[in-house]
Amino acid sequence: MAEALRLLSTWVKHPALRGADLLVVAECVRTVWPELYGELSQGRVSLSICAEAENEAHVVGKLSSMIRSSMPRSLAVLSVAGSPHCSLLHHLVNEAIYVAGAHGLPLTHLVVLEGKVREVSAAAVRVARYLPLVEELVRRDPEVLEELSRYSLEHRAAKGGCDVHPA
Repeated sequence: MAEALRLLSTWVKHPALRGADLLVVAECVRTVWPELYGELSQGRVSLSICAEAENEAHVVGKLSSMIRSSMPRSLAVLSVAGSPHCSLLHHLVNEAIYVAGAHGLPLTHLVVLEGKVREVSAAAVRVARYLPLVEELVRRDPEVLEELSRYSLEHRAAKGGCDVHPA
C-alpha cells in the first residue's frame, strides 16, 4: 500500500505538495480497499484523514492553506459512499477550495460503493448540503429510494424490512 501523509500533521509547504496531483483520502478506504487506494494514489501525493476524528475547521484551514501555499496541479477526494463522515470530507474539500479562492483547481470527487469507485460531481456535493433541494429531487424521482434500499441498512430498517443485526 502506498504511503500517505497525514493531512493535519503535514506542513502546508511540504516540498512533495508543490505543483502535485493531490489525493485526499479517507483513512477507511486505505484499510478496507487497499488495492483501490493503491491504483488511485499512483502519481499522486496522498493526504489521509478521518473526518469523523478531526475538527472540521482545522481540516478546512489546513487544506485551504496547503492549496494557497503549494499550488497543487489537481485535487481528488476519495471516500466511502454512505458514510456520513466521508460525505463530510467532500464538503470540507469544497469549502477549502472556496476559502483558498482556487476555483480553477481541477477537482475530482470519488466514492467507493460496493467495492467500485464512482465519480461524483462537485455540484452534487454542493446540492447534498441543501436538504430541501435533495427532498425535491427525491419527490421528482421516487425510484431513487429503491436504489437506496440496495445500499443502506438504515433505509431498509426504517422501512421495516431489514434485520439491523445480520448474522
